[in-house]
Amino acid sequence: MIYSPSIVAMAKEDMMDTGHISALTAKHAGLEARLRTEIARPAPDTMLVATLKKQKLAIKQELAQASG
Repeated sequence: MIYSPSIVAMAKEDMMDTGHISALTAKHAGLEARLRTEIARPAPDTMLVATLKKQKLAIKQELAQASG
């Protein structure tokens, strides 16, 4: 079966999008884990908590744009 260059380009773009989304999802999960760890400490660093939450929100917004 022969594929046209445009179909191959679209398939590569889809794979890159999937990889990007996977990377963002993993980063979001990592930030969530760091956030939970920090919040569980006896005296959490409120600045760090705020920064982690902002980073999570930015990734969530990027994921929403990438997937829809």
